[in-house]
Amino acid sequence: MNYIEQLNELIKKNKGILLTSDVTAAGIPRVYLAQLVNSGKLERIARGIYATKDALIDSMHLLQVKYPSVIFSHTTALFLHELTDRDPLQYEVTVPTGYNATNIKNSGVKVYFIQRKYHELGKTRAQTSFGRTINTYNMERTICDILRNRNEIDVAIVSDALKRYVKQKNKNLHQLMEYAENLRVAKILRNYMEVLL
Repeated sequence: MNYIEQLNELIKKNKGILLTSDVTAAGIPRVYLAQLVNSGKLERIARGIYATKDALIDSMHLLQVKYPSVIFSHTTALFLHELTDRDPLQYEVTVPTGYNATNIKNSGVKVYFIQRKYHELGKTRAQTSFGRTINTYNMERTICDILRNRNEIDVAIVSDALKRYVKQKNKNLHQLMEYAENLRVAKILRNYMEVLL
């Protein structure tokens, strides 16, 4: 299989998206990537990211590819876990304290910061509506995050999310309390849970 055929296989495998890092990892000289761009088969959509003209552009996946440290959180994670029926007006992500998030903020994304030791607490994977995999927090961590930032989030969203969480078959109340202790929202969580349980 020649390099162009290998590139076409990568494009097919990634549903029309090609990353420079994938080309490098496959040992394909970048000159062949340039040939596909020059011929019009691919177009550059961001630094290191190329797509075919008919590829469905998944903005959540692209954000994840451009900024691998981001973890989708807060109301975006609620949406991914079906703990709200409201589409997020803007994506919300969490990064570790000290991370330079200027470019992320400039792209219209709301960024939350957390101590490095808690950044990956509850990290999991979820599917976007386009079927691509991204990093997000699990339901328990997401509940704790919305309680930590409850003054910035519509009270109806917080209340609805907690009601939906309690009804989930796969909820983990022990893990929820453990995360709440770590993230210092245990007292607030207990107040909500006393009403709901």
